[in-house]
Order: sequence, then structure tokens, then C-alpha cells
Amino acid sequence: MPRAAVIRFPGSNCEFETARVLKRSGIDSRIYNWNDIDLLSYDRADAYVLPGGFSFQDRIRAGVIASRESIMDLIFEEAVNGKPILGICNGAQVLLESGLVPGWKPGSVQAALAGNLAPGRSGYLSGWVNLKAEPEAISKCPWLCAMTEEPIPVPIAHAEGRFVFREEDIKKVKNHIGLTYCGESGTPADGWPENPNGSTLDIAALMNTEGNVLAMMPHPERCFNLWQVPPGMDGPWGELRRNSSMKDIEEHPGPGAVIFKSLAKYLGVE
Repeated sequence: MPRAAVIRFPGSNCEFETARVLKRSGIDSRIYNWNDIDLLSYDRADAYVLPGGFSFQDRIRAGVIASRESIMDLIFEEAVNGKPILGICNGAQVLLESGLVPGWKPGSVQAALAGNLAPGRSGYLSGWVNLKAEPEAISKCPWLCAMTEEPIPVPIAHAEGRFVFREEDIKKVKNHIGLTYCGESGTPADGWPENPNGSTLDIAALMNTEGNVLAMMPHPERCFNLWQVPPGMDGPWGELRRNSSMKDIEEHPGPGAVIFKSLAKYLGVE
């Protein structure tokens, strides 16, 4: 059975949910602390996930301290070797701060996750958004290869989630987009609230050049199950939730399951 390592930093708070959904997707998973470097160096995994939370209390700025930890040297090495790497929310912030994404100049920071630009408010924002995978990302990213171009609803929970770039880099970043915020039917986001934080080009997830590393702000582990979808949600997922029996609600996968099923597909899990 393929194995995934979930990296826990001080302040991570989504490691158990992430490890659980990986196992339910047919991938053996284990949580490693940020200082388990020797153990993880010996016990190499087939994929790595940096979960959500508030690593090191988001001191200085989100993800920056964790990105300087020695464990990231191992993650960097595994990324270069082509291993699938996923950063969710705070994990995405760590990947950007480490220079792994977008990866034009490995080891240097080429993009930032800035504070939300929501009308009339600032700071922490939580809610549900619709996401759409880019066709090129479906073809090259291990975390998106089981997706279609149909949108899926996924929750967000962050204060610094707005992808921003230097003006001269905006054109080339288009080839690195994994997921974008969109309307319920998949139409391009029409500002707030479809794009919840003002992210450049409506970016919700960004890849490296090779596509094996994905920095994703929304939380797919929080909607792995159908019962996690709000009954009052509009669209096909809300309708499915309302019209399902109690047994179906307990057993049916939710919209976020496709992210982990994509990895399972990539790793050859039947």
C-alpha cells in the first residue's frame, strides 16, 4: 500500500483529519512531527502533505518560520525527485515561503499569500467557495488528476489567502494555476464573494512547474464526506445531501474526496 507522510508543525490543527482521509482513500498515512527528520529520512513516503493550522502561531507571517525548518530540506529533496507534495491552507503558505511554489527560482520566494481583501472586512474568513480545476492541471498534477472540469464546493478558513505576484510574473503564472475560484456553474468568479479574498487571477491553488507540488488554500479534508456538506447549500452537492438517505449520507464521498482520490489514482490504488 502506498504511504503518505503528514507533517505536523507546532500549531498544526488538521493533521488527524488529513491522515484519516488519506487512509480512507486507500493510502497508508502517518503523522510525523517537524523534528522527526531522522525517522522520516529513513522511512521515506510516496507522498507528503503539509496540513492546515497556524504553524508557530503564524509569527512574523503565516508559514514563514515552518518554511525555514530542516524538515523542509527533506520535502524539497522529495519534490525534486517528483514525489507528490500537497500544502493545505497553512501548508500552502509554508510551500510558498519555502520557494517550492511556483518554483521558477527554487529556494527563493517568488509569490506571497497576502491578507484577504473582502469588502467591508479584513482578517480571518471562513465559508464555502466553488473551485474549478484547470485542464492542464488535471493532466499533470497528481492531486487533481481524477477531477473533471465540473466545479466542486470546498470550505475555506484563512486570513492570509490572497495569491499575489510581481507585475512581471503575472503572465507566466497562468501556467501554474491548479484551481480557481468560480461561480456555482463553473463560470469565472465575478469578484466577491465568488473570489473570497481578492486572489490574483482567482487562484485558489498553485502548482510548481512540474505539477507535483500543489499549494491549496481551501480545505478538501473538511468536505471529504457528504455529511459535511451543509443541507442548505445550493447546487448539485446540496441537492444530493438533502435527497440522500441517512445511510447514503454516511457512506457517500463528499466533494473534497476527489483531491485524495486523485492521489490514489496516481499511486495506482485500485
